[in-house]
Amino acid sequence: MKFNRLRLVGFKSFVEPGEFVIERGLTGVVGPNGCGKSNLVEALRWVMGENSYKNMRASGMDDVIFSGSGNRPARNTAEVGLYLDNSDRTAPAAFNDSDEIQVTRRIEREQGSVYRINGKEARAKDVQLLFADASTGARSPSMVGQGRIGELIQAKPQARRQLLEEAAGISGLHSRRHEAELRLRAAEGNLERLDDVTSQLESQIESLKRQARQASRFKMLSADIRAREAMLLHIRWVQAKEAEAESDSALNQATVLVAEKAQIQMEAAKAQGIASFKLPELREDEAKAAAALQRLQFARNQLEEDANRILRRRDELTRRLAQLAEDISREERLVADNASILARLDAEEADLAETLADSGRLAEETREAFEEAAAKLADSERIFAALTAERAEAAAARNQLERAIRDLADRKMRLERQADEANRELAAIDEKMADLPDPDEKRSMVEAAEDVVAEAEAAIQLVETALSKARETEALSRGPVEQARAALNALETEARTISKMLAAGDTSGAFSPVAEDLRVDRGFEIALGAALGDDLESPLDPQAPIYWSDNGSGATDPALPDGAVPLISHVGAPAALTRSLRQIGIVAAGDAERLMPALKPGQRLVTKDGAVFRWDGHVTGADAPSAAALRLAQKNRLSELEAEAELARDVLIEAEEHLSAAAEAIRAEEGRLGTARDASRLAARHLAEAREALAAAERASGDLIRRRDVIVEAVSRLREQLEDVAMQDENARIELEDAPDLAAIDLKLNAQQAEVATDRGILAEARARHEGLNRENEARQRRILAIQQERDTWRQRAASAEEHIQTLRDREEEARDEAAELDLAPDEFDDKRRALMNELQKAEEARRVAADRLAEAETVQREADRHAATALSELAESREKRGRVEERLASARERRQESELRIRQALNVEPHEALRLTGLSAMQSTPDLREVERELERLKIERERLGAVNLRAEEESRELSERLQALIKERDDVIDAIRKLRGAIQSLNREGRERLIVAFDVVNAQFQRLFTHLFGGGTAELQLIESDDPLEAGLEILARPPGKKPQTMTLLSGGEQALTAMALIFAVFLTNPAPICVLDEVDAPLDDHNVERYCNLMDEMAASTETRFVVITHNPITMARMDRLFGVTMAEQGVSQLVSVDLQTAERLREIA
Repeated sequence: MKFNRLRLVGFKSFVEPGEFVIERGLTGVVGPNGCGKSNLVEALRWVMGENSYKNMRASGMDDVIFSGSGNRPARNTAEVGLYLDNSDRTAPAAFNDSDEIQVTRRIEREQGSVYRINGKEARAKDVQLLFADASTGARSPSMVGQGRIGELIQAKPQARRQLLEEAAGISGLHSRRHEAELRLRAAEGNLERLDDVTSQLESQIESLKRQARQASRFKMLSADIRAREAMLLHIRWVQAKEAEAESDSALNQATVLVAEKAQIQMEAAKAQGIASFKLPELREDEAKAAAALQRLQFARNQLEEDANRILRRRDELTRRLAQLAEDISREERLVADNASILARLDAEEADLAETLADSGRLAEETREAFEEAAAKLADSERIFAALTAERAEAAAARNQLERAIRDLADRKMRLERQADEANRELAAIDEKMADLPDPDEKRSMVEAAEDVVAEAEAAIQLVETALSKARETEALSRGPVEQARAALNALETEARTISKMLAAGDTSGAFSPVAEDLRVDRGFEIALGAALGDDLESPLDPQAPIYWSDNGSGATDPALPDGAVPLISHVGAPAALTRSLRQIGIVAAGDAERLMPALKPGQRLVTKDGAVFRWDGHVTGADAPSAAALRLAQKNRLSELEAEAELARDVLIEAEEHLSAAAEAIRAEEGRLGTARDASRLAARHLAEAREALAAAERASGDLIRRRDVIVEAVSRLREQLEDVAMQDENARIELEDAPDLAAIDLKLNAQQAEVATDRGILAEARARHEGLNRENEARQRRILAIQQERDTWRQRAASAEEHIQTLRDREEEARDEAAELDLAPDEFDDKRRALMNELQKAEEARRVAADRLAEAETVQREADRHAATALSELAESREKRGRVEERLASARERRQESELRIRQALNVEPHEALRLTGLSAMQSTPDLREVERELERLKIERERLGAVNLRAEEESRELSERLQALIKERDDVIDAIRKLRGAIQSLNREGRERLIVAFDVVNAQFQRLFTHLFGGGTAELQLIESDDPLEAGLEILARPPGKKPQTMTLLSGGEQALTAMALIFAVFLTNPAPICVLDEVDAPLDDHNVERYCNLMDEMAASTETRFVVITHNPITMARMDRLFGVTMAEQGVSQLVSVDLQTAERLREIA
């Protein structure tokens, strides 16, 4: 396959559709940094199946989609297509039917990738295998990206081996081997699960058998319980019917009693109605009289309230007049006092102003005395604070030391107690360890059990080998049986068909044709049919209308010409046909014309293909065989088939005997395998028990040993802590002795405290004098302001006093007028009160008369109500009694219906048929209900003791047995699959190993040649190290540049390392040339001289192989050596574009110009 072109759209910075043509030779890609040259390489790797977004320089695979620029929105899809030339038909068989293979990969944002090969969807694995089989791929060494040379230099030998694998073309084998190993592990896991499942099924089958026996007992008890339940339900149904009949009779009696009481109640209700007919009218008259009386009483009360209100208003006016007279007198006195108050306020203001003038000097003196006392107090307090701090610090230090000593004593006691407890626990652990079982004894038991398990597994392997051989023998035997059976069936089918055809063609009726008595040699049927024709249908029986008769032996008949063989020599016929058959000769087709003139009358010649030549010159050409000829041929074929069928039956019987023997051998081996596996499981169980016992012993002893070590270490730490505590206690006591004396500090503190108290008293006295003087001055100033305000108030009051006095006099006049009007009201109220009292007396008399008449009517009504209530009560009682009887009847009927329903639901029969299920006859007496209940309870308890019962146990046991057989067969299939997978993996490893060794020799030779070519001398070689298996070995490079000693690759200079890595890469290409080689800025670390060597080597590679080189470079020397150049530009920020130039064509055009 050859890479033709790469088409990409929406991939990273290539937003517009672009096509990168890959032709034979050297194709260069140039452009400034960051313009998107490496995006071309990544697009090529991406379409070849790269699935790591990190290798795509992205944070997610969606980042390969164009993410937008300043002028273009982001795309939602990206697609890359790679076109391969398959004209040489070297692609895998699945894709080898077209001249061009198109591989595309399309990704949609948040939807993932889709691969297509020639327009059909494919898996990523299919694409990767397609390129791996072509010795290339996304991660192939032929894709030399930026830093790849450095990675190869720094790579470990194991990683360098991948170059050899690419050269050997076994990358695809690796993936196939990995897939086979995954399948092998899955098959082995399935086998383990199948063994577990079969073991579980065997135990489940045994359990189900026990459950089946329990289910049988459960069914017997259930039958007995059903009979007892039927008896119990029958008895209850009979009792319910009897209770229903009794309740029905009681209901009839209660209904008669209710009818009698209802008649009595109707009569009482009639009398009650008559008595209550006039009662509403009397009540209405009484209510009217009461209402009239109430209205008059309300009017009397209203009149009394009006009189009282007038009296209260008159008293209020009297009080108001007295108040107004007093207010007028007070206002007149205030007007008189106003002048004297204003004079007094002026005098007080003058005194205060003089006092304020004298107090200024005294205030300055008191301020100075206050400031001096405050300064002295501050000095005293500072000294006192210093002494207090010194005393507090000393006390704190002493208290801390004392507390530390106490804490250390407590800690020492606690540590000593912990040490004692630890020593006791050590002693207890030593006693327990003496009583523990010996782990060595348990370990020897485990080793013995492991030996038994190994022997059991070896026995299983031997039996499995024998079983596999038996199955192979059985499989080999099955083929001959099937072949023999198929051959016999074919023969029998053909024979039956021919027999049916012969039977269908028999149309002679009562006379059998002579053809049925003929025996013809095979191959002469057509000749006989042509010679005799329809005469073969004639019978030998003289009774037939047409028949063959015996007409002598024909001894005197003329002989046939020389060269003609009589037909009688190939036909066994009755005597009647002998004479005719002797006159018919068998000749070759070429001799017939020659011998025909020598024929005598009545003679004829016939060929084997049916041509007839008569004596009289009549010739009948060969045509389709006659029916008689076909019938004779079918009879011959039927005889042959019968003989062949007999032989086929013998062969089939023999093959079936071999197959039966092989099947018997398989059954025997399977029995042995089952026995061996049982022994293996038993041994494994014993091994597990031994290991568990060993683990328990080691765990117990190990726990105790670890606990003892922990305690010993804890005791050691406790001793160290006790020594540390003793040292700390001693240091604390020494520091306590050196601490300052608190008594001396207290004396100084008390003296200073007294001095501070004295200074505070002086300061308080000075502050009191100073603040008192200030307060007095402030009070005098406030009083002056108050005097001014009060003077203004008195002046305003003097101005408005006259107006106020006039207003008070007007109000006094109005009050006097209203009081004169109220003095006339009491006489009017007396007249109204006398008239209202007369009306009240008349209304009370009318109401009394109406009330008496109403009382008499209510007495009669109460008597009628009493009789009616008594009758109604008796009626209700009788109805209630009837209701109770109805309830009893309904309850009895419900019990009877419930019993019938329970019988139908529980027994699925009608109630009168329940007795039949009890096993009792109608003549037998019914047993006691309680006895039946006790028996039923006993049976239920006995059934409950059985616990949960699986009624489908027998069926489930049968199903599980069938499933077990299927699983055993499936396990055998899995074992066979594992054997085949292991063989396939070994085959892949063998093939890969062979191909890798061959490739190593070729690569080593090419590497040595290329190294010498690139360095202009020197030697180098490759070595397989670290493993004897080539598939696991590493690849080491030993190089000796000209004039230097041999050394490993890591000891070479940077340029030497780059050239050595290039030699190795190109050696791989020469061994197994890849369709494409991408070199991304590989020449960056090389100087101009080595760049020339590098370009010469690429020219040589391009000329000697079919590899197509794509070279990304910034070096002008490399650019000049390219066959064609592609420029990657970024005219628009964030958007890459391709521009191509064919340098060879350009040079030719320049030469022409």
